[in-house]
Order: sequence, then structure tokens, then C-alpha cells
Amino acid sequence: MNSYQKPEGSFISYMSNLVKQQGGINLAQGIPGFNPPIELLEILASIAKDNIHQYAPGNGNNDLLDLLVEHYKKFNFNRDDFLIVNGATEAITLLYVYLLNIIDNSFSTLAFDPVYETYKNLPKIFNTNFVSFVFEENGSINFNKLQSTIKENNVKLVIINSPGNPYGKVWTKEEFDRIIELSVKLDFYIILDSVYQDLYFEKKPYLPLEKFNRNIFYVNSFSKKFSITGWRVGYLIAHKQHMSKIKSIHDYTGLCSPSVLQCAIAEYVIKYDFGKDYIAQLRENLILSFNILKKELLKLDFYIPEIEGGYFIWARLPKNCTDGIKFTYDLYEKEKVAVIPGNHFSDNFNNYIRFNIARPEDEIRMAVERLNKFFR
Repeated sequence: MNSYQKPEGSFISYMSNLVKQQGGINLAQGIPGFNPPIELLEILASIAKDNIHQYAPGNGNNDLLDLLVEHYKKFNFNRDDFLIVNGATEAITLLYVYLLNIIDNSFSTLAFDPVYETYKNLPKIFNTNFVSFVFEENGSINFNKLQSTIKENNVKLVIINSPGNPYGKVWTKEEFDRIIELSVKLDFYIILDSVYQDLYFEKKPYLPLEKFNRNIFYVNSFSKKFSITGWRVGYLIAHKQHMSKIKSIHDYTGLCSPSVLQCAIAEYVIKYDFGKDYIAQLRENLILSFNILKKELLKLDFYIPEIEGGYFIWARLPKNCTDGIKFTYDLYEKEKVAVIPGNHFSDNFNNYIRFNIARPEDEIRMAVERLNKFFR
């Protein structure tokens, strides 16, 4: 591989592995630099000798399912509407396999540019078409153009993440209302990926589950909000019309999420109000890191669009820097700071960089020092 060539597979995994092997600061992969709740770890240690080490029920731990029903009670879901899975990525993959089986004709999947890597690579894996749709310059959506794009490309699946990754846009109620109306009109499905739902900076994002219908699938996870990305415990909400077949596919693919970890999460969320205090502190940590890094990037003449939540800063390089891949490799080689070039998410953003802000303050400040040294 030449020095500025994109790696095979995920650029995120590649840069993160470099840090693991050679050291440095990992602002590349969305790995939180914060410990999980100490109470959760104590619960995990205390139950490790219990008889919970065999397969969990395929649908999920019964206590955890009941707690999720209670957590979303204002939307009138029942236990059968939920499925515990091996992280949000498995949920999205499971839905993709299911939709391939129920949609008769070849179809396209659409997601919003810049696109999180899973959304555009799943269609490639299954030899189906993918369409990226670019936000307007101010982050809004041209719905007339979107409607035309969906019709012209036979789009049957739209994936939305709010707050977003890599661009931390939060969708408004009006935007959700319009795309849900469009999904009914044009008969396409929506996957709502809400893994960053609780990690907003100011205003809590609108959750469109009051408009839940057969066209909407909802995905969430405990990974980001509890800083346990390695546990791989997430969940899916789907309409009863779909769920029984989705669960049967899950039986032969994911089978079940780890039993011990589901038990620990269930006990933690019931004792600690779904981790309310921990999540509030995590939000404060993210906001602090975001503000520190944003301030310094702006001083270095980066451009940063409005970002309202999530784990990342999405930033355009200074005017004298046009190649995000070259910048990424040079920054790591010279200063051991790992980031991800915008080119990984979209060909339209070759001069953008994604920075992970889910790191402790001292690590962010050290990264800032190294960035300044690099530019000097």
C-alpha cells in the first residue's frame, strides 16, 4: 500500500488498530474514553457466579424487555414489539436481510451524505444499489429533490441517524413529519438509528415514535450511553407485521445477545433509573470536549457546521489543505493523533475530517497541542 492509499475495509478500524499497535491518541473510532458506570461494573462482578451463562431467550432477557416496555410506555409498545440484539449494527443488518426477503423487486437504499460506513456498505455486501443524498449547505433537506431521488432510484429503504454520525445533525420534528408522510406516500421503509439519542448538547432530540407505523423500524443500543461499546447489547422495535419473521431470522444469525451482560444491564437500569445520572455526566463530558476541540479547530481555520449531538466533530480542513487522506496519514505519522478522513464517508467531502470527542479532557487537550504543533 502506498503512503496515501485508502486501506481495504474500514478506515476507522485501520486507524484505530494503528493506535493499538503503535500508540497515540485515538480520535478516529467512536470508542468512549470514559469508564462505564461503576455501579454497572459492580453488578456485573456480583452476578458472575450466578447461573446465567447459557443462552439467553432469543427475544432477550425478560426483565430487560419489561424495562424497555416501561421506558417507552408513552408510545404504547408491548414486549413482543422488542428484540434484544448484538448491538445496533446487528439490528440494521438483520433488518436488511429481512427486507431483501419481503421486497419483490431489486431496490435501492438511501442515506444522508456524509454517510456512516455501515449504511453504504451493507447494500454493497448484498449486491444492491445505494444512493447518498446530500444535505443543503445549512444542513436542511430539500424534500422535493428527495422525493424525486427516491422515485427515480426505486428507493425502498431510508436510514436516518439523529444525532448523526459523522455529521452531528439532529433532525427536527418537522423534518421527521415530512419524511414519515413521504414514506407512506411512496411506500418505503425507514430505519431510525438512535444510538446517540441521549447524547445531545443542548435541546433533547425529537423522537418520532408517536408516529410509529409498519414503515418504521427503531434501533437503539446501550453501547454509547453507558460507555460499553464492547458489550454489544442493543435493541430493535418493529411493527407486529414484521417482528415474528425478523425474530426467526435472528434465531439463525445472531441467536441471542450475551446473557450475563443483559442481566447486568437489566439490574442496573432498574436500580439507577436507566442510568439517568451517568448519562447526564457523560453529556457534560462530551460538551466539554466538543467545546475545547471546536475552539482550537476554528483557530486553525477549520470550518465546522452546526453540530447538535453525538460523538464527533465534522470539520472542513483549512483552505490550504485539500486532501483529507493525506492529512490523516501525515497527522498520525508526525504527531500520533488518529482521525478519519471525510472521504471514508463520502466522495463529496474529500477535504473534511471526523474527530471523535468522546475522550477525557486531558486527552483532548493533548490532541490540541499536537494539532497545533503539526500546523506549525
